[in-house]
Amino acid sequence: MIRQTGAMRMSTGAKIGLGLMGILYTLAGVNHLLNPDFYMRIMPPYLPWHAELVFWSGIAEMLLGVLVLLPATRRLAAWGIIALLIAVFPANLHMALHTEQYPQVPAWALWLRLPMQGLFIAWAYRYTRADSAAESAAGPGTDAA
Repeated sequence: MIRQTGAMRMSTGAKIGLGLMGILYTLAGVNHLLNPDFYMRIMPPYLPWHAELVFWSGIAEMLLGVLVLLPATRRLAAWGIIALLIAVFPANLHMALHTEQYPQVPAWALWLRLPMQGLFIAWAYRYTRADSAAESAAGPGTDAA
């Protein structure tokens, strides 16, 4: 039986996308810790524990950014990124609905962030599953997972 790892089956474009994803989420998490005031300003007022949410979302981003790069934790980390993107959506929606509170950012950019969340979710979703084309090519009797 042939056993292939996810890294062996991944296309060059998927590897680049994965590396970019890992770096972006890790850096975004670091930024939460270095510039918490920015994130505090975008927190919807109806959410409690602003400082704690900013801190822990930064830790989650850093952790998920690293874990998505490791084959053993990639799928779980990608699902974690999806959950995180859903969890931070209220902050993005709050910004779009209250553009006057963010005059340094064009209103169109705040509204563009909303559908971008869907693209980021789709990007992360790519890494939640095995490469079905490679699994099909492996044929019956092989363990391609």
